[in-house]
Amino acid sequence: MHIPDGYLSTRVWVITDLVAAPGIALLARRAQAKFNHHLIPLMGVMGAFVFAAQMINFPAGNGTSSHLVGAALLSCLLGPAAASIVMTAILATQALVFQDGGLLALGANIFNMAIAGVFAGYLPYAMFRGSRVGLFLAGFFSLMTAAVLALSELLISGVAMPPAMLSVSFAWFLVSAAIEGALTLAVAVALERIQPGCLRKPVAGGRAWAVSGLAAVLLSSAGWLFASDRPDGLESLALKAGISNRVTSLIASPFGDYQASFVANPRLAKSVAGLAGILVIYGLCMAISRAIGATRREGA
Repeated sequence: MHIPDGYLSTRVWVITDLVAAPGIALLARRAQAKFNHHLIPLMGVMGAFVFAAQMINFPAGNGTSSHLVGAALLSCLLGPAAASIVMTAILATQALVFQDGGLLALGANIFNMAIAGVFAGYLPYAMFRGSRVGLFLAGFFSLMTAAVLALSELLISGVAMPPAMLSVSFAWFLVSAAIEGALTLAVAVALERIQPGCLRKPVAGGRAWAVSGLAAVLLSSAGWLFASDRPDGLESLALKAGISNRVTSLIASPFGDYQASFVANPRLAKSVAGLAGILVIYGLCMAISRAIGATRREGA
């Protein structure tokens, strides 16, 4: 789902950057106006968990793989404004530190997943009042919205896609959306069982958030043992459309491709990169949430 640099035309990435930047600024102000200080540690923990979960690809059929995006899960747990901020922090870290998603295309990825994807997930969750149906539909529509937007941006950028290719890609997105819905439901239900009421009224501490933090550590350090090396849907589409060779990287990072280049052992290099990632995400989300909370107190 992360669009790299080289896939989008200049017009498309400029427009999406110009839309995403004020959109996130507006959502930050909205998060400030309705900020709950109990969310400060939760934003850090859930940001780290979603980042770690995104590292784990699993087979999704037809030679492709999928992974949890987590936009809907965050919106159900934190509310849409705070979820958008956390997703933006994740996407920016992935682009800057791990070279996953482009810098010029960052606005497109933020708009697709952190803005449209978050709100597309929160709407059915709110409509069905947090029921299991609502949780599943939250994940389903969140991913489908982000996928359709990414596909549209590629088409507008002039990427040639015959009808047969579009049909196959759309079918894969439907499967991935169903998986996203199932994972969103499974994680939310598990958290509710560990700590009843945590979805309806988040608190600063509790077993659910401790378990989420532990899961983030385990997934980031050892999840690669179970991860699929198949390309995800967007990568598969790029291969079929003949644009995979267009990928460009504007920066170099010692953690590129989720590998710590300064560690000789390739397996250990993945674990080091994953653990570094959750620490960065946790610290960044904590800093942002504290800044939002402090700004609200000053303006009160």
